[in-house]
Amino acid sequence: MTALELSRLQFAVVTVYHYLFVPLSISLSALTAGLQTAFWRTGDDRYGRATMLVGKLLMATFAVGVVTGLVQEFQFGLSWSAFAQYYGDVFGPTLAIEGMLAFFLEATFLGLWWFGRDRLRPGLHLATIWVVAIGTLISAYVILAANAFMQHPVGAAIDPGTGRAVLGSFTALLTNPVVVASFPHTIAGAFMAGGALLLAIGLWRRRATADHGPTWRVLARVGAWTTLVGGAAVSLTGDVLGKVMTEVQPMKMAAAEALYETTSHAPFSLFAVQLPGQDAPWSLDVPWLLSFLATGDPTATVQGIDDLQAQYAAQFGPGDYTPWIPVAYWTFRLMIGLGVVATAVAAYVLWRTRKGRDFEPAWFADRWLLRFLWVLPVLPTAAATFGWLFTETARQPWLVFGLFQTRDGVSPTLTPVELIASLAGFALVYGVLAVVWARLVLHVSRAEPAPLHPAPAADDTAASVLEPSY
Repeated sequence: MTALELSRLQFAVVTVYHYLFVPLSISLSALTAGLQTAFWRTGDDRYGRATMLVGKLLMATFAVGVVTGLVQEFQFGLSWSAFAQYYGDVFGPTLAIEGMLAFFLEATFLGLWWFGRDRLRPGLHLATIWVVAIGTLISAYVILAANAFMQHPVGAAIDPGTGRAVLGSFTALLTNPVVVASFPHTIAGAFMAGGALLLAIGLWRRRATADHGPTWRVLARVGAWTTLVGGAAVSLTGDVLGKVMTEVQPMKMAAAEALYETTSHAPFSLFAVQLPGQDAPWSLDVPWLLSFLATGDPTATVQGIDDLQAQYAAQFGPGDYTPWIPVAYWTFRLMIGLGVVATAVAAYVLWRTRKGRDFEPAWFADRWLLRFLWVLPVLPTAAATFGWLFTETARQPWLVFGLFQTRDGVSPTLTPVELIASLAGFALVYGVLAVVWARLVLHVSRAEPAPLHPAPAADDTAASVLEPSY
């Protein structure tokens, strides 16, 4: 493999692994804040215990996310120094905001939340976790703004003297139509991931123990509602994002359907034995759906790969501007399909536990669901991963669409041996982190949920004064 191919592989491994924890950090912080708010308003111990359990999951996930995020920053300089030098003035402000503002908000107030739970007043203690949740949203937005520039470059110009990109309007960067559309879509997917994790833990523990049963029921129902609402939001925001994507990157939508010829009333294939553009012997199509997804008009014309390739060759010069079609086609369907399955499972659990009912394995579907509970949190996480793979690979051969190609961004002096060594090191570290995180999650899930605020010692006057009462 060449240095370019190894650099792309390394970036994919580092980014995909890091993103396994990002959605959970976003959703678990908001869910912790929501559960604690319910406890603060009602004094119901079920919400307090659920808050502590979700908060512990957040702590473990945040710690691993920090380490993987640092590796992400490191590999930018290691493998993509040419890209960093060329577009550093554009990316610098967003990364600075993420690191110096959002991250410090999250880390500082998460520490205050954990160590101040028996020292701060109830309202102040609750405010700390809301600051953490807001910080994760700020962090997500600015990082997505940086990525949106790669999808649709706005707010910058090329300095003719240095040949580097110079940021002209930070406002334009933050209001890029791609980030405006992708942010709610990403956050909705994050809530699906966090909700599915809580749903799986709640159902598992509800069946495994009779102690604190109401807490596990609350956890399962909150997780199910979060997954269901997140799934509905993903569908709505994905529709908006698809239309923006078609406008700024029509090749990406054509690649998602393997549509080689420009077509009106274009169908969308749910499944194909062979890719549609390769004379598939059989495919399951929904008539006119691709035209609707792309433009909102089921009769509209969708540009095909062949016409777009000819257009880009005339605009940017000779070259192959077609992404890897099989990857684009199947990752797009896996993203949708896994998300739909997770949403359907959440709806089923809510229906089976309605009006105070327990989730008793009375039906065949119940027994299979309980047997494969460990798969449930994987579904929305895998859907988000396939979504990012589609987003990034279907943009190729561009690092910044229309301006900067991937082959030009690799560090010029980097050798394949150095890349293999660094990739092996990253894989080793990530393997250890995966084991640590999984063991921590299992440990937290198996333990009985503790109360949010420990009871003060009878002879500890100072503790009694500081201990919040409900």
